[in-house]
This record gives sequence, C-alpha cells and structure tokens, in this order.
Amino acid sequence: MNRVTERIALAGEAGGLRADRFVAERTLLSRSAIARLAKDGRITANGVPIEPAYKVRMGDALVVDIPEAEPALSLAAEDIAIDVIYEDADVIVVNKPAGLVVHPAYGHHTGTLVNAVVGKITADTGRAASRPGIVHRLDKDTSGVIIVAKTDLAHLALSRQLQAKRFGKEYLALVWGDPGDQPVVVDAPILRDPDDRRRMVVRAGGRESTTRFTRIAVFGPASAPQTLLHVRPITGRTHQIRVHLAYARFPIVGDPVYGRKNDSSALGRQFLHAWRLAVRLPQAGEQTFTAPLAVDLVAHLGALGPPRDVAEPFGEVA
Repeated sequence: MNRVTERIALAGEAGGLRADRFVAERTLLSRSAIARLAKDGRITANGVPIEPAYKVRMGDALVVDIPEAEPALSLAAEDIAIDVIYEDADVIVVNKPAGLVVHPAYGHHTGTLVNAVVGKITADTGRAASRPGIVHRLDKDTSGVIIVAKTDLAHLALSRQLQAKRFGKEYLALVWGDPGDQPVVVDAPILRDPDDRRRMVVRAGGRESTTRFTRIAVFGPASAPQTLLHVRPITGRTHQIRVHLAYARFPIVGDPVYGRKNDSSALGRQFLHAWRLAVRLPQAGEQTFTAPLAVDLVAHLGALGPPRDVAEPFGEVA
C-alpha cells in the first residue's frame, strides 16, 4: 500500500475548508476518488476516519491511505472508442482525447486507455502495476499522440529510446504572455512539491529537466496576449511542460494547477496537445506520427480571432 501522510499547517483564513476540497488541492486525487477513500475509512484526522464534509482545523493531522492499483490480471478489455493513428504487430499509436486516463489507478479502475487496448497487448511488462505496454504517459486532460507497446520486445526497445532521450516528442501549448521570436530553453530541476503532492516544482535537488519552446503565433490584444508555442521536452518528468512554462512565466491557458489564478479562458482544461512523436519501431523503423490539434483547442483559437506573427508550422496544426 502506498501511504500518503500530510500534516496540516493552515493559514488562519484557510481554516474550515471541507476535507475533500483540502485533499483535492494538495494531491493528484479527484473529488470522486477522495469520496471513495473516505467511504472506505482511508482518510483520517487525528487517527479518526472522517467524512468528505469534515471541516479541517488548525493542527489537524490528515492521513490519506491510497491502495495499490488492482492487479493487471483483473483488467478487462472495454469497448472504448479511440482514434488509432497506426498499428502493427509491435505497437498501437493513439490520438488520446482529453479526459481519458492512460492506465488504471485508484479512482480509475476502468475506462482507461489500457482498458481500451489491453486485448491487443501480450506484454507482461507493467502488468503488476496495471499498465501493460505503457512506455510514456500523458496527463488526463492532455490530448494527442501516445504509443503503447504490444509485446515485451517492443516495450524494451521503446523504453531504451526514451531513456536515451531519442523519443522525438513535440507539443503545442497556448500560454499567457508572449516570449518573443527567439527560441527559449528552460533547464531547471523538478521534484514533487513537499507541501502539495498534486504539484511538481522547480527546486534544487530535483531531477534534471530540460524543455525547449518557440513561438508559432500570437493571439489577442498586446495587453493580454495568448501565444501558441511549439514545445520540445528533452526529458520526460511528470508535468514537466506545465511546470517549466509556468516557471518561465508563461503559464498554460486553462491549466487548473499551474496556470493563472484568475484564468479567464473558460477552456475547461489545459491547452496542451502532444502533436508529434518520432520513434524507431522494432520492425517498421523510423516513423513520425502526428495528431491534429484537438477540436476544442481549435475552437478556442478560432474564438481569439486572427493570429499575428505567424510562424510556418501554424498551417499544419490549425
């Protein structure tokens, strides 16, 4: 069992928050998952199980017990519609929609990408953690290209490329602000925020992390621009692009965790899309897969009006 323990140190005005809201703001758990944990007696305050509506108080010690994901042997293939970009004997490449979780975890036992493709996967790698074939991941609300290994041989080959930084990953992100027309490199270590487990932070002692980005187009007035970026993560840390762009003071539009506190976009999710993936497949060799910009993101750009300072790649993604 993976046990997460957090001791509350609240500012005076934060006292009285519901426990479910407090835990949601400090973990990667959804409110529904928190409700299930509380129902099972897995959330306690000062050693006593509490309800989601419990009002936290100064000095409370909250403990959240998160059980391990169910064994992969219990995984069931589900009839989930997915957009398959490419498939052969080794891999399946999917254009993942926003809202689809990649693999089962607490609170998401079913309805995941793994459930959609598990019937095609023979790989044992990752089965104990309910993520067979998963080499890399996308956040639930990030759309775009993801590749799943169907065999152990393919999983090993792809994992080695990922570790050697030979995955050519390219993303599109819309951010607040305008970084200018020169390429930017963010080279800053990342680790999990010790004060808020749902977040990652740039901090000394974290894991080496590098992200490069360039401007594609600028939308909106000069006083409040939104800029479409072409982003290339060199490393692959959790939330890396979102953290690095916020650190560079260009937070992603719609990002509920790292974005602006008063984001006015009404987008409903972070504007982050895994656009292209270049990889060497075991039998098919070098391949590049592209996922067109998701419909909701295209609609958001359209509502902003004509872009300015447009770079050449824009015509390929709009």
